[in-house]
Amino acid sequence: MTEREPLHSRIAGRAIEAFFFGSATLGGLSPLTTPERHGIERIADIPYRRSGHRAHHLDIYRPYGAEKAPVVFYIHGGGFRFMSKDTHWIMGLGFARRGYIVVSINYRLAPRHPFPAALVDTCHAYSWVLEHIGDYGGDPQQIVVAGESAGANLATGLTLGTCIEFRESWMKRVWECQQVPKAMLAACGIFQVSDPQRYRRKQRLPDWLYHRISEVNRAYLEPSSFRHRRSSQLADPVVILENLDRPHRPLPPTFAPVGTGDPLLDDTRRLEQALSALDVPVEARYYPGEAHAFHAFLWRRNARQCWADTYEFLDRHVPVDR
Repeated sequence: MTEREPLHSRIAGRAIEAFFFGSATLGGLSPLTTPERHGIERIADIPYRRSGHRAHHLDIYRPYGAEKAPVVFYIHGGGFRFMSKDTHWIMGLGFARRGYIVVSINYRLAPRHPFPAALVDTCHAYSWVLEHIGDYGGDPQQIVVAGESAGANLATGLTLGTCIEFRESWMKRVWECQQVPKAMLAACGIFQVSDPQRYRRKQRLPDWLYHRISEVNRAYLEPSSFRHRRSSQLADPVVILENLDRPHRPLPPTFAPVGTGDPLLDDTRRLEQALSALDVPVEARYYPGEAHAFHAFLWRRNARQCWADTYEFLDRHVPVDR
């Protein structure tokens, strides 16, 4: 039986969600965030599926004059339930200023669209990018898959689909593209949706915080008609990695930043251990005292350091010609 959440906990949780959403939205209204001020063109609301659904749109952030530039394929977070490519403008702008062409996607959100809708959409968007990004100056052979929180889960699932031949049709779509990302960025990820109780087994959490984490499972996985099928393992990519002998294609180098004050911290530790056991180059960075998604708050010193570390990683694995 699903544990009922107290009213005060629901109110606290909604306030936190409103803070993240409001901060992202208000920050995007500043004239300093206008892409053109930074030599960036934003091409908005390109459909990657012909469904008519707004969730099936993406934005491209393109540095002026970019030709055959590496691509960052970005998947936003928000517990699979809220946020969008529009709230994550800072990611598009940040990577594009570095010289990358950035593809920032929307996907269908839970609980109206539970698992595997978000992963299905992510796979469709990836195959669209491989086919069309050359028309926008991007190099389809030089793709970085990136995301934070729920987006990191989807980034990891997508990357697994390029390296392992799963039987699900949406995973076969990316397998058959035969294009493994050159690198993966998986920030502060929730890499196992099915077992929110694990966070209480290892640490003391306030009720409102635990319920925000368990709500990911309640909204994304529990309503899914796939929850009792083998396919549900794809909501838990770290578990797949922990039980994997060897992928069919080598997994790409991975950068996984997280704050030590993030309740999801242990998931990044598990990701690091699982990838290391498979001899995958992995760099997990732990930023003292920082909370979930801290790297979005650029006034913080550790946030700026996280971006610098991310750029250093990319410069070694998927450099931009300057």
